[in-house]
Amino acid sequence: MMQVPKIISAKAIGSTTLIVEFTSHEVKQYDISNLLTKPMFLPLQEVTFFRSFSIEPGGYGLVWNDEIDISEYELWKNGVVVSLEQEPIGQQIMM
Repeated sequence: MMQVPKIISAKAIGSTTLIVEFTSHEVKQYDISNLLTKPMFLPLQEVTFFRSFSIEPGGYGLVWNDEIDISEYELWKNGVVVSLEQEPIGQQIMM
């Protein structure tokens, strides 16, 4: 199995989209809409809360609280590649 790159920066766009930059220098766009059907992820419907994530130490995922996180594997595997020209990546988000 190939090594999944770790997250180096991320930002939220709108109310359901994450733009994530990986150690492989790939930038992927991930839509959380499908996750919102799962009870665990329902709090992410609140935009202010959705935007309040932090990057797990080591780049292993995005974390909202003790119950809610999304792994780097999920974001990398199911994210859609975007070009840097199309969507400039934001600064690493520190909460």
